[in-house]
Amino acid sequence: MDAVAGRGKNVSRLAGRCSQLAASLLLASLAMPVMGVEMNIHAEFRPDPSQPHLNKFENKTPSVGYCASFPAQCTALNIFSLRAAISADSVTQIAAFHTDQRQGAMFKVPTEWQDLTVVHRQTQETETLRVRIMGVGSTYAIPNLVSLVGGGVTPLQAHQQLWTGSSWVYPPRTCLGTGVSLYGTTTYGFFWRTPVGSLCARQARFDIPTMRLTNLEFAYELITPNPLGMTSGEYVGRHQYTVGPGKDFDLGDVMLPSSPTLTLNFTLAVQHDLKVEVPPNGNRIELVPQGGWQAWLNQGRKPARLFRDQTFRISASSRFKMQMSCERTIGDTCALKNPTDGHEVPLDVSVSLPHGLNRPDGSAVNRQPLLRSGAGTEQFQPGFYVNQRPGTLHFEVKKDYADQMLSRGGSTYSGQVTVVWDSEL
Repeated sequence: MDAVAGRGKNVSRLAGRCSQLAASLLLASLAMPVMGVEMNIHAEFRPDPSQPHLNKFENKTPSVGYCASFPAQCTALNIFSLRAAISADSVTQIAAFHTDQRQGAMFKVPTEWQDLTVVHRQTQETETLRVRIMGVGSTYAIPNLVSLVGGGVTPLQAHQQLWTGSSWVYPPRTCLGTGVSLYGTTTYGFFWRTPVGSLCARQARFDIPTMRLTNLEFAYELITPNPLGMTSGEYVGRHQYTVGPGKDFDLGDVMLPSSPTLTLNFTLAVQHDLKVEVPPNGNRIELVPQGGWQAWLNQGRKPARLFRDQTFRISASSRFKMQMSCERTIGDTCALKNPTDGHEVPLDVSVSLPHGLNRPDGSAVNRQPLLRSGAGTEQFQPGFYVNQRPGTLHFEVKKDYADQMLSRGGSTYSGQVTVVWDSEL
């Protein structure tokens, strides 16, 4: 008997330890944080030759949810929707004719503009992106819907009679509709537009014991920075919203969400165009007097200068700088050399850019000197996408130096000049 009792005590202790272990596991499970939901949003800028003045990012995030079901409707309203994996369940019944809108079906979303910073992945340059939520939707599910309103009606009639006011296709108060909704026997899918400062709340006409929102859909609006002032590459940033009673996405006090946060990860891709085309043989520059050499040869009239204007065509949607390097140099510019006696003269080089490519202060670029130091050509800024417009490189030897060259008779002066258009500022 003692041995059996002993074994019984051992079994009892083991059971106690198992009970404590189960309770510990349960507490650990309850203590685990609820994970937030993250969604990726992508927009892109590519210059469009057919619309050079259209300097905006294009949304590349495909619509999910309402706008995927009704694309023509959303296109007409200029909206698109996303669906977050966030559900919400009622924690108590929704009372008939409740006077506190927080005790019913309520949707208050962050309609005000908010700023967030996006950062270039490589250069760490920053830009400001503005975002606001301009639409909200979901699909509600209510068990035994028809019986709640007394029976003898169709599901559509039950949906309409369950709430005061009109059908959920038409939003309440300050919100705006989208014109089309989906309904089932116990479900109703809706999507409403939310102007700045709006709040959408519906009052029940009958007691609703339990209600579920199967997802959270939303539309957003962006104010993007000017892509013409941004560096090619990707800018990334994130914006976190809180979800729950009194939070950014506020569904009232009855409907509690499955996630405490909704984080939007933004990527702005910038793909600029910078291309310069020089006509055939445009890389060989012959300096001549105004009107050619005949006036000097026939009349002995010395030229006022030696020069040549070389045109080029440029396409640019981004900031860029210009630089110059020389085979031979004099001070901050290039030089031409007479190989017979080694005599050198300075060559002045300048640039004129087409309309739309300006200095940082917005002024036009006309005969801007190109210097070896790069002074004065550190940045040119497009006001719009310039596509294959003509510009000019001006090469000149001024009169005093031209006189020196001519005094040496038939000597030939030469030198190499390299001009660079560089988008890497």
